[in-house]
Amino acid sequence: MTRLLIRVFLLFLFVCPAAATDLLASIPPGLKMGLLKYQGGGDWYANPTSLTNLAKYCNQELGSNFDPEYATVEVGSADLFNFPFLHMTGHGNVVFNDAEAENLRLYLMGGGFLHIDDNYGMDPFIRPAMKKVFPELEFIELPFEHEIYKQKYTFRNGLPKIHEHDGKSPQGFGLFWEGRLVCFYSHECDLGDGWEDQDVHNDSEEKRRQALQMGANIIQFVFRQ
Repeated sequence: MTRLLIRVFLLFLFVCPAAATDLLASIPPGLKMGLLKYQGGGDWYANPTSLTNLAKYCNQELGSNFDPEYATVEVGSADLFNFPFLHMTGHGNVVFNDAEAENLRLYLMGGGFLHIDDNYGMDPFIRPAMKKVFPELEFIELPFEHEIYKQKYTFRNGLPKIHEHDGKSPQGFGLFWEGRLVCFYSHECDLGDGWEDQDVHNDSEEKRRQALQMGANIIQFVFRQ
């Protein structure tokens, strides 16, 4: 899909929300979720089975038509615009150079969506990195009443707690551009670990179900907002 076509696709999604629900079912088989590759030494490649399992779950539960094989895309690449949904994770350092920050900014302003999932230890690095992308914006904690928690599945208390980490309550933060949520940041939660194959982290089926349901909510929200 060319850069021009994805801009038309994204424009259709976000300007015509009434059609977006049906669009989930009409996603072309070749459309993939994107995993964001970044510099700085952080393990952007963590949770290698998570997006595959999320895509399969969404296809089963939401009637979407994602290709289960996700694509890896670099922050500064023009290929960024081929993916309406990008996922980013890791445990450590994140660095965006000026060109990468500008490219990600244009992608998000143009209709794209980024989900950042702190895999534990990412928080001190992702905040200044995203501040470089949007110097004028601050992460805002989303209230439990936000629509992202009320899609197919209802999470009355916000994000589910999948892994212990520091034992703090999970939090969902957002960056809003002109009133639209363009970036959702899940912290003290670890959705991506819950999406992985069961034998990777030995999470209970209940934890994995909660994680996948919240992931499906994020995807449905992206195609409906």
